Amino acid sequence: MVREREVITHKAYARVGLLGNPSDVYYGKTISFSLANFSATVTLRPSPELVIQPHPVHDLVHFSSLPQLVTRLNSEGYYGGVRLLMAVCKVFYAYCRDNAIELSDENFTLSYDTDIPRQARSLIIAGLSGSSGIVCAALNCLLDFFNVRELVKVEIRPNLVLAAEKELGIVAGLQDRVAQVYGGLVYMDFSKENMEELGHGIYIPMDLSLLPPLYLIYAENPSDSGKVHSKVRQRWLDGDEFIVSSMEEVANIAKEGKTALEEKDYSKFATLMNRNFDLRRSMFGDEALGGLNIRMVEVARKVGAASKFTGSGGAVVAFCPEGTSQVKLLEDECKKEGFVIQPIEPFPSRLSEIELKTLQTK
Repeated sequence: MVREREVITHKAYARVGLLGNPSDVYYGKTISFSLANFSATVTLRPSPELVIQPHPVHDLVHFSSLPQLVTRLNSEGYYGGVRLLMAVCKVFYAYCRDNAIELSDENFTLSYDTDIPRQARSLIIAGLSGSSGIVCAALNCLLDFFNVRELVKVEIRPNLVLAAEKELGIVAGLQDRVAQVYGGLVYMDFSKENMEELGHGIYIPMDLSLLPPLYLIYAENPSDSGKVHSKVRQRWLDGDEFIVSSMEEVANIAKEGKTALEEKDYSKFATLMNRNFDLRRSMFGDEALGGLNIRMVEVARKVGAASKFTGSGGAVVAFCPEGTSQVKLLEDECKKEGFVIQPIEPFPSRLSEIELKTLQTK
């Protein structure tokens, strides 16, 4: 008989890589924040058996016809969220076992929902980090269900989210997972020394009110995740001087951006946003970034707005330093191009007061 327990629900919000990405996978530095515009929700219900519940839309297996199945696969891909839930369960269990964290033998049913815009051919949206949102929300449910939140350090949780995604072959770095675990605005230092000595980066929460008004631009059919990293990654590993120096400059942009935000030097901030994208483009090339993704950046720059990818592509973050009139011009240009634009609603830190105090004392 299942002991009466409350249903547990957690949300994880989409994230914006503001500055420094993609240097998080190159021992770099980044600034990211979570946004309330989109989120993934996972619900855990105690049950006699352990059940991973398919989503009625994202894990569709019933079709009216063969043409509908093919159309569906062409637009939505083969992968839903069930595999993500299964992977995080496996990684969570392994971590607890390896660290002598005792778990009860109670079972549960996991289900999920998400309104983070889908990416063509998969649920992984490179621009807003949809896959890690589902995993992060599920991890929080497991931490509470088994009452082990205090035994799994905050700094380690992003590693567990990433490990679950790597189980599935998802190409990613820690940045997205840190932003979703911590919430709010976070400066991250992934230096080699930190990663090798601590097993994770140094994560510094920042005052969310330092952010100027920002806008999200995205297309209905963004580029695929993971492709943009392959050749550059190998060149970096091979010690390619151009890639190594460019990635170091990208990382330094985050460091300079932290100072610019703290000093409210938004002119400098805009310059850094644009430089961040230009460096990414020079390293990865237009073919890898995708014409549609580049066009979103160009549309913003056409009206004088600063802009860059929120992640690997699929969405763009824009800043209009000239204010309302410039925003209107940007909205008009996006409408002409068929892009979706909306004000970004940053989401505050999701850590408890106890967890924040723990971080502040380190």
